Amino acid sequence: MKKFRLMRTISRWCFAIIFILTTVLAQLISLKTVPVATGDQFLIFPSQNLGMGSVSIALEDSLLDPFINPAKGTYINGSQMISSPVFYSFSNNDGTVRTLPLGVMLSSSKWFAGLFVAIQQLEVINPNNFRFGLSRPRLLSDNSASNIYSFGLLGKRFPHANLSIAGSMFWASLDALDGVDLLYVRSQKIDQSGYIADYRIGLFGELNGERSYEILFLFNELDMTHNVTYVEWIWDIQKGSSRVTRVEKNLDHTQTWGIHTRYVQPIGKDGFRAGGILTINRKSHPKIPNYEIMNIPRDPGNTWAYNVGVGVSMMEDMAAFGIDLIYEPIWSNTWANTDTAIETESGKIIPAGGKTVENDFEFANWLIRVGLRQENNRFGLQLGLQMKSYRYWLEQENNIEESHETQNEHWLEWVPSWGITLKFPGFQLRYMGRTTTGTGRPGVEQQNWGWMIEDGWMVTTGADFIIAPSGPLTLEEARVTTHQITVSVPLNR
Repeated sequence: MKKFRLMRTISRWCFAIIFILTTVLAQLISLKTVPVATGDQFLIFPSQNLGMGSVSIALEDSLLDPFINPAKGTYINGSQMISSPVFYSFSNNDGTVRTLPLGVMLSSSKWFAGLFVAIQQLEVINPNNFRFGLSRPRLLSDNSASNIYSFGLLGKRFPHANLSIAGSMFWASLDALDGVDLLYVRSQKIDQSGYIADYRIGLFGELNGERSYEILFLFNELDMTHNVTYVEWIWDIQKGSSRVTRVEKNLDHTQTWGIHTRYVQPIGKDGFRAGGILTINRKSHPKIPNYEIMNIPRDPGNTWAYNVGVGVSMMEDMAAFGIDLIYEPIWSNTWANTDTAIETESGKIIPAGGKTVENDFEFANWLIRVGLRQENNRFGLQLGLQMKSYRYWLEQENNIEESHETQNEHWLEWVPSWGITLKFPGFQLRYMGRTTTGTGRPGVEQQNWGWMIEDGWMVTTGADFIIAPSGPLTLEEARVTTHQITVSVPLNR
């Protein structure tokens, strides 16, 4: 009851800020309860500030902003064709991903539009062909998978009101999410299929004094199916050992409604600007997969996630500098339901459909971004650093054993970044790179015959992972290095 009142108070406070700022921008807040090396599978759009640590609150990103808030497609100047190939790899030969996007941005005096498509290949470099004494030839489908992404936006300018309104749709047809095969470490084969759909309606306006505000609402849905094949050996005294194949179907389904606010204005007269953001995400998790790292099968749940940040930037001639500071408080509740009535430790009865285990997560995450760039008419250089601190507290109620457990986890992710821009008479060429450290293959320690063992190595991506670990987390660290090359060619020179 106390936590409910606290969440209700925070919700009212957040909505009050929204109306005070009269500005909203939307963004998805990701959930992590394990330090997974997620990679950049969904980095398919061009970015001007990627090499600057992705600084974004008080510094515009004319390339990326239209894909986040479609109303900022008003920045599109004329028509241009853009391609931004991405390549990233994990250390220790854990895999590589290649993505080839191609798009066109169109603009007139009152209307603007954009269309983007991308083809992606996920490849396992060093597959594990030997699992628990079972060896088999590695199939081509096990080594490689393909995903297809598409994006479209359409917007209209209202020059007399200094206002733009637009909508966008993003669709991803997925044959695989990067690293999911390591989520089920004891499996022999995993077949994945599903999609991600994202719908946005945005508003962008400018006020007197070079002030600006944004409004964006979104709905995002992830729907994946994991058909996991296990091979088990059964020993019979008379018949000997026999091999049994079992296929387990796991569903991963999350729906997110989001609203996000941003307001920017100049401070002083020396090119300084300040901005603020506020994000609210309401997530529903009707299906969470039965990963081997967790201790509760298929637990659904709900999440309230918030994101409050401030930023400062400075622009002088062709130099720019920016800092973002963001705080993310998140509350999430997951549980397991029983199919039949079950008796508790003290003899009480939990009816069919009742909760057998309940998990309450409370997050206090921090994100800091710092970046700078220097450009001239032909050349540009960027440097940046991003640091994110993850911390959460887990309280678990086991209604069958009538026990209560707590767990506290904390880790840091560091992302240095860099970039180079080359400007030619007919096109621009940008290279951006970054390396993520502090993540890798997490597992849990469990006591087994007096020895500590790791259980459930995993590398994951894309989706939220609100997993209740079955013990203290362990980590085999892995670096993720990403390279993006962006080429933009004007079509109406």
